[in-house]
Amino acid sequence: MKNTAKKILSLVLSLVLAAGLAAASAETLQIGIPDDGTNLSRGIKLLETAGLITVKPEAGYTPELADITGYLYDVEVVPVQANTLPSTLGDFGASTINGTYAIPNNLIPSRDGLIIEKQSENGDNPYVNIIVARTADAANETYQKVVAAYQTQLVAEFLLVNYEEAFYPAFAYDSAIRLTPEEAKEIVAYASDREGKTVVTVGVCGANNDQWKAVQKVLDEENAGIYIELVEFDAYNLPNEALNSGEIDLNAFQHKAYLNNDASANGYDLTVIGDTLIAPLTLYSRKYDSLDALKEAAGKKEQ
Repeated sequence: MKNTAKKILSLVLSLVLAAGLAAASAETLQIGIPDDGTNLSRGIKLLETAGLITVKPEAGYTPELADITGYLYDVEVVPVQANTLPSTLGDFGASTINGTYAIPNNLIPSRDGLIIEKQSENGDNPYVNIIVARTADAANETYQKVVAAYQTQLVAEFLLVNYEEAFYPAFAYDSAIRLTPEEAKEIVAYASDREGKTVVTVGVCGANNDQWKAVQKVLDEENAGIYIELVEFDAYNLPNEALNSGEIDLNAFQHKAYLNNDASANGYDLTVIGDTLIAPLTLYSRKYDSLDALKEAAGKKEQ
């Protein structure tokens, strides 16, 4: 009888364990995306491209969660504050992260990404980053010189070398020419004297703004008499407000779609005066080394 009881107990424990494993394997795989405006839309579009979800075609470039029409795999899309996505990456099956936050966390798209957002470099791309001015100042000669200095070969080479595939120039450049890493470091260390120059304040977000040192170097070599003073903001909703109110002269932290939405929502009279860079959104994971592995772990959704 004791042996029989032991066998029954062992069988019960095995069934409980099997049930637990089945429940664990059946858990929905969570995928983090930025929770802010158009970057949420970009995350949704990237997951659509990855073949994980389907989205209403009429939503265009700016779908919302409500525009997701189907889940092809057992995944849950979870909006998360963008700057926390790298630190919480291990808590999700995967997360979509842009270059602003990927770079400081040593995430390189071609090495670590499961899928990278494809962006055209033409003027129709709503995710091209931009320099923005108040509409009344769009033709300001000094501001136009700043744009011209940004859209130079030196700045293009610096973006490509210093930011390791996370940023790409959104203006014409010769891709066959590159700075050496040592030359890029020299630009990072570049310091300019503001004495006697016209100061232009530029609002930025995030920690990746060293390209403005390359812009300053170009301006100094041209004897333009312009000094760029960066004003750092810790939230995306602040630079447009500051620019519209006249607290800063220009800003350069956003793409076109974000500006359009923010200006429309808040009545800002702002305009694009130059394209700067493209920062593709990339799907990263600490748990899976390929998109196929992620899909296998999630399992196909029963329709």
